[in-house]
Amino acid sequence: MSTDTSAPTRPAPAPRQPKPLLIDSPHSTLSLVTLWTFVALPFVALVAAVPLAWGWGLTALDAAMAVTGYVITGLGVTVGYHRYLTHGSFKARRPLRVALAVAGSLAVEGSVIQWVADHRRHHAFTDREGDPHSPWRYGTSVGALAKGLFYAHCGWFFDKETTNRARFAPDLVADRDMRTVDRLFGPLIAVSLLTPAVIGGLVTWSWTGALTGLFWGGLVRMALLHHVTWSVNSICHVVGSRPFVSRDKDRATNFWPLAILSFGESWHNSHHADPTGARHGVLRGQLDPSARLIWVFERLGWAWDVRWPDPIRLATKRNVDH
Repeated sequence: MSTDTSAPTRPAPAPRQPKPLLIDSPHSTLSLVTLWTFVALPFVALVAAVPLAWGWGLTALDAAMAVTGYVITGLGVTVGYHRYLTHGSFKARRPLRVALAVAGSLAVEGSVIQWVADHRRHHAFTDREGDPHSPWRYGTSVGALAKGLFYAHCGWFFDKETTNRARFAPDLVADRDMRTVDRLFGPLIAVSLLTPAVIGGLVTWSWTGALTGLFWGGLVRMALLHHVTWSVNSICHVVGSRPFVSRDKDRATNFWPLAILSFGESWHNSHHADPTGARHGVLRGQLDPSARLIWVFERLGWAWDVRWPDPIRLATKRNVDH
């Protein structure tokens, strides 16, 4: 009778399950060049605006086109991209759904699916590892925070890795309408820039009218909206009040000076305390134009199941220090 003296066989370790990806494939060189062009060029136009306007180049038509374009595209981002498509603050009929996605695309802040994926990832990892644009990523010293503010404001756009759309926006990836609007982002950029140029040229019947229309109604309008939106990512995580308790390490703040220009988005602490709420300015005196537009859509029957703030729920989230 033989005896087996070999060591007992250990079971093979179970294979590790891969973690769900946060990122997709890297940006191409062309996409990075395009991003830099559409960030740097409007900003240069904004810097040049004041001396250029001093005695030349700004007409009532230019101003009207710039303001109108700012309102349409800004609300496309705040109501469409953000409160509706990202957070599901209300339900909408198909024509309104598509119109909001197109209006948001005309802001040239990113294609609809990518924008939503980035913002959902921001909420999933706010001010922690994995947040695509936290100003606290480098530390809390003055130098680190200055670097972090720039990164949160616009530097994060130029990372070579992009948020995984299949993980963070599977509903939009599966939506044929949203896929179509997403694919048309390039042509919509041209529409956003060239429409005021065409209108200016036709109304004045001159190349000067076309150029000033492009400048004010296209580039300057776009640049201002970009930097207001990005300020919510940067300033509204550093400066302001925190009347509501949000998740651990979440430093989102309410910053009232940007309330009107951001259409209510700068009530950022309130939003992070109740992300799916249709109104961000939930306290007395907090103006929220985006919420008012959603209210109009609801009255017209274009939107329903609107998630208006619940006073009892809000009371449980109030910060005792405020």
